[in-house]
Amino acid sequence: MDTRALRSCFGRFATGVTVVTYAVGGERYGITVNAFTSVSLDPPLLLVSIDRRAKACSKLEGTPFAVNILSAEQQDVALHFAGRPQEALVLQWEEGEVAPRLGGVLAWIECVPWRAYDGGDHVLYLGKITNFHYRDGQPLIFYTGTFTHLPTVVEGSP
Repeated sequence: MDTRALRSCFGRFATGVTVVTYAVGGERYGITVNAFTSVSLDPPLLLVSIDRRAKACSKLEGTPFAVNILSAEQQDVALHFAGRPQEALVLQWEEGEVAPRLGGVLAWIECVPWRAYDGGDHVLYLGKITNFHYRDGQPLIFYTGTFTHLPTVVEGSP
């Protein structure tokens, strides 16, 4: 199977952009992730899919984490945690109850490890949600390999 073509096919599904943050040995880390989904309300669970080649993959095993849903203004944050350091970026870290979080995001969800599953070239991490917060705003969207934004919503439109 042509994996490049398959990746392009998957890219036709627009997703939000998140940064999964965690701490190891007192140091804060993060990784940009668009493979994130809710799983269950009872118990409250979510899933993030992490490439096995990513440094974060082994560090997340058994580690509490936070999923930070980025706003439309946070493309530089997404790039930074995707391995493209942004020299002028000043990160706004917040201490969470179980994991470090990023400031200025549309939402954050803190989790403790629930399960990890083999997902081929990825590991599927399920987290049990311990705390969350959200606000209104426009999300950062990833579509066909590029960042984009939702169009302005007009009141009364279908």
